Amino acid sequence: MSAHTFEPVRCDTCTPGRAARELGMLRGEFDLALQLGHVRTVPDEGGGGGRLVERAEIDRLRAQDGFPDTLRDRVRVVGTADGAEVMDISAGRFTRLARLGLLVPVKVYVNRYGAVVWLYLTEELKHFAAAAENTQLLKGRTPETLRGQLAEGVDLRARNWRMRQLGCLLRQADDPWARAGALAALLRPVEVADIVEDPYERAWVNRLRPALPGQTLAGTSFAHVVEQITTAQDTDEIEWLRSDLAHSVEEARALSPAPRPAARRTGPTTRPTARPIPPMARTVTAPVEPMPTPVRPTESADGPTETADGSTAGTTERTAGAAEPLVRAVTPHRIPGGGRAPERRHASSRVRPAPAPVPRFPGAGPASMRSTRRLRALLRRGTPRPAEVRASVVEPGRRSATGT
Repeated sequence: MSAHTFEPVRCDTCTPGRAARELGMLRGEFDLALQLGHVRTVPDEGGGGGRLVERAEIDRLRAQDGFPDTLRDRVRVVGTADGAEVMDISAGRFTRLARLGLLVPVKVYVNRYGAVVWLYLTEELKHFAAAAENTQLLKGRTPETLRGQLAEGVDLRARNWRMRQLGCLLRQADDPWARAGALAALLRPVEVADIVEDPYERAWVNRLRPALPGQTLAGTSFAHVVEQITTAQDTDEIEWLRSDLAHSVEEARALSPAPRPAARRTGPTTRPTARPIPPMARTVTAPVEPMPTPVRPTESADGPTETADGSTAGTTERTAGAAEPLVRAVTPHRIPGGGRAPERRHASSRVRPAPAPVPRFPGAGPASMRSTRRLRALLRRGTPRPAEVRASVVEPGRRSATGT
């Protein structure tokens, strides 16, 4: 092994949690020791906004006689029942003394039943009971003036607790802005806005505004109880806090103004000049194809006529003009028996003429126009034709081949 071992560099400060472990105290006891000033702290220069404990302060506390019991006794707290037992008085008398402001609570909390629990330092209660001038208050009859105040409903416990908290906060403040934030912690936001009218200064004061114990219950069913405890209620107390806040803000403004956002310097805006399009510039417009002209279908007796490619034929005039007389007539020849065969017309295979239009309503067209659909059906079936059909086919004045 090497003769030289690595030793970590000892830091000059440590966090409150580590300091509490090194001093052998619970976190609640250590926080109360910080509040009362028994343990000195320095601001966190790293930007965390908290407090740090120097190693030299921890060494100083460890060097005291009776460490750590002496330090823990200085921060030991008791309630009403235990406090009355420490002072050797009844709990009722203890409560009356606390309401009159003779006993100042150091901690407060709201239990699960919504009751406010006040805690007092054991060391202060012992000093009050040992003082000779307080013997009449502890054993004798309460003076008439004090009884009158109790009858009027005087309760100074919350106000004395706020003043003690304010003293602890002002002791930790390092500059006028921090003192202004400590004073604003006991006022309503409306009161702070009335005193600090500048929005940037008000935002800076609210940022430096510390949170009092119990204000974390905001939004719960006990929020209104906590607000009455942590916020100034009496008129004289509010006026005193407002006056101190205004004085602290004026002092802080003269010493160092509140931070403000940097002014942005923007140059004059220039609009881009529109450029004309060159006359021979290439475009991306696609060529426009001509749209086909819609054609109305031609109605006939058999319905709309379709062409060879499946499209419907146009109007009657267009069909009549397109269909040329491509029909050749066959010369009739004689048949045995002296008759003459009827003329047959063979349509060209190229173009089939469209039939003549049939009137929509019966009787609207010429009387000579007759349908030959029935005749064609009879010819295809091979059935004998009626007399009127044969008479219409055979030339007039000549007899049929059968001699009838």
